Amino acid sequence: QVQLVESGGGLVQAGGSLRLSCAASGRTFSLYAMGWFRQAPGKEREFVACISWRGGSTRYADSVKGRFTISRDNAKNTVYLQMNRLKPEDTAVYYCAAERRPYGVGSSAADSYDYWGQGTQVTVSS
Repeated sequence: QVQLVESGGGLVQAGGSLRLSCAASGRTFSLYAMGWFRQAPGKEREFVACISWRGGSTRYADSVKGRFTISRDNAKNTVYLQMNRLKPEDTAVYYCAAERRPYGVGSSAADSYDYWGQGTQVTVSS
């Protein structure tokens, strides 16, 4: 089992920044690729970013590329999502997820992930 707890969400004006954190506990965090997904009201959950277990490879959705940065600190069992130049369309509940993947950057498909956090709300006002 891997337990994931997100934090750092909140209300921010368009153009502002937030940093989300996801703290993991349980099994060996470092063997898991980590991903961030989001779900806006009335919409399906969508991929945002993912990172390999070593942290050397990342992937982003086109909608956030150049604005968001995913990173991880395996010594702290934590993955981060730095979100800059936020837009109202970024408003959603953000979830972190863990995928057992000793090799590779991780998947953009939600059903590839084994564990999920409860989510943190991000609201961007115009």
